[in-house]
Amino acid sequence: MTFLKRLERRWQQWLPALLLAAAMLAPAHADIVRLDHIVAIVNDEVITRQELARRYDETVRNLERQNTPLPPRAVLEKQLLERMITELALQQHARSTGIRVDPAQVERALQRIAAQNKLDLPALQAELERQGQSLESLRTTIRNELLIARARERDVDNRLSVSDAEIEGYLQTQAQQGTETEYNFSHILITVPENASPEQIQARRARAEDILAQLARGADFGQLSASYSDAPNALQGGAFGWRPAGKIPELFLSALKPLQPGQLAPLLKSSNGFHILKLNDKHGLDVAMSVNQTHARHILIKTNELTSEADAKNRLLQLKERIDNGAKFEDLARLHSEDASASRGGDLGWLNPGDTVPEFEKAMNALKPGEVSEPIQSPFGWHLIQVLERRTQDVTQERQKLLARQAIRERKGEEAFQDWVRQIRDSAYVELRPID
Repeated sequence: MTFLKRLERRWQQWLPALLLAAAMLAPAHADIVRLDHIVAIVNDEVITRQELARRYDETVRNLERQNTPLPPRAVLEKQLLERMITELALQQHARSTGIRVDPAQVERALQRIAAQNKLDLPALQAELERQGQSLESLRTTIRNELLIARARERDVDNRLSVSDAEIEGYLQTQAQQGTETEYNFSHILITVPENASPEQIQARRARAEDILAQLARGADFGQLSASYSDAPNALQGGAFGWRPAGKIPELFLSALKPLQPGQLAPLLKSSNGFHILKLNDKHGLDVAMSVNQTHARHILIKTNELTSEADAKNRLLQLKERIDNGAKFEDLARLHSEDASASRGGDLGWLNPGDTVPEFEKAMNALKPGEVSEPIQSPFGWHLIQVLERRTQDVTQERQKLLARQAIRERKGEEAFQDWVRQIRDSAYVELRPID
């Protein structure tokens, strides 16, 4: 799943709570003065007691809205502080490696949030102000999410590769199953640091075994996930929702297959740590084989030390003006595009859904045949896109391979993402201070 889709899924999950959540991030009113202090140092930045308190209040509201029993305050605060440390370390990594978030993208995200709440932006601002809140805290939250998402796409997603042998193996497995099975499951992760000592590993194993024992006795999965899980979805009860078998890590899939809904898998061990799985439900899924394809071409200008974002965008604006005045797109692509497709006049051939990064695909899908886009930014640089034609194509074998590739990439991406998060967290300098 691409990073924008992951973000939009999270925003959709948060929509009922967004206005209330923003209040927890807004500055405290001045009529009550509270002493603040540092509870954690992460490299060269700090997390304060008031920041932790705001995150705690926000989380409590969300858990109550989900009817999830609340863990003890000290347990939940410890869990939240670790999550805040990891998030801050990831944001620092993104900034230190040159990632910047375009303010316009943040504003577009705000517009989507307002629209999903059936409001325009002034109405959203008015509603926030009515509750003593502001848009700025929500902007900060979105900006930080985008920072981490862009770093993930660059450092993890764009480095994934899928071999032809992996695709063939996946398709053979599907053929044997006849119909792919989907699983709805929940997950608790107890991480093990890199280069952990045997004593550390045993301590983490003991914690995981204790959690599994509590679940076997009927403890609430969501509550224990919020209390102890190190997974990104811990505060959503550890829920993964529905996943086709091909998009589930093999370690998880092998444990889920023999389970009946409601059952727990035995404790699992991976390079990330210890995993606890609960199967909520499962059913079969038929794979569709008809897709809408787009024949498109583009001009790419990459950004680097010599070409800034503004320079790349301006160059494309000048090229678009020439195209609008009669210059041929393919001729300019051969002269100016910094993509391998330049020799073909920028021609990308027939594209299936998911073949390009989300920003590119979204802009491409909005174009009519023959139309040229405005400059579009993606992780690869800045693009001009022209759609040549569209068709609906029965591509049974090609589609099977595409779905297989996407499924394998998503499975590998989740595993690689967890490794990446752990490495950045373990490499950060962290100093903890007393919370109270």
